[in-house]
Amino acid sequence: MSLPSVCSESPTYSKDRGGNETTVDLDSSVESKPPVDRNMSDAVFLVVMGVSGTGKSTLGAALSKALHLPFIDGDDLHPQSNVDKMSRREPLTDADRQPWLETIRKTAVSNVLSQLRDDHESHVPNLVRDKDQKPGIIIACSALKGSYRSVLRGETLSQADTLKHSGKLPTCFVYMKGSREVLADRMMKRQGHFMKAEMLDSQLKTLESPENEEGVVTVSIEWSTDDQVREVVRALGDEGEGQ
Repeated sequence: MSLPSVCSESPTYSKDRGGNETTVDLDSSVESKPPVDRNMSDAVFLVVMGVSGTGKSTLGAALSKALHLPFIDGDDLHPQSNVDKMSRREPLTDADRQPWLETIRKTAVSNVLSQLRDDHESHVPNLVRDKDQKPGIIIACSALKGSYRSVLRGETLSQADTLKHSGKLPTCFVYMKGSREVLADRMMKRQGHFMKAEMLDSQLKTLESPENEEGVVTVSIEWSTDDQVREVVRALGDEGEGQ
């Protein structure tokens, strides 16, 4: 499994005091510190994806423990307007999702940059990750459409936002795949979640499988969490060995 780079190589321009445009060297700019920018491509943004009821949060937390990476549930990054809408059983539009998906991407990049700066500035080795272990972050997000995944990869941001927020952080998706029957049974048993079981068919209809995309590992929701974790760790290890 290969993890594609989302680095933008386009030159950036700024104006000098005389109003003339000059090319900015990103490797020497204040916003992109050399040690941080150089190591961003060594990190990983892992998105645990799938329709509601697949167990994204459970797997995300388990991967966090196995990989010693922070985990965030993407649902916690929804604006309140989206949460209210889903509570009323109103489906979100793509316009509703766009700022949420951008927030997820920016949150991932900000978190990884913080890890890299801490590693660089501290004289004490990171006490959580092994010295040879990749920094990164895991976020659970449904990411049902290819266009949503493009946002999460940082491919659709403006040039300014891409340079500021995306850097060269590679993105990998863990696709939790399962049958409607198993998903419906799980949904009926869930309590206190704004996603209602009757909306499952709508999500399945919206789902665009990522299985033919780069940087995707597929796990069955019928596997145990331990088996799912082993498959993801194996896939990430294979990717590392191929570099």
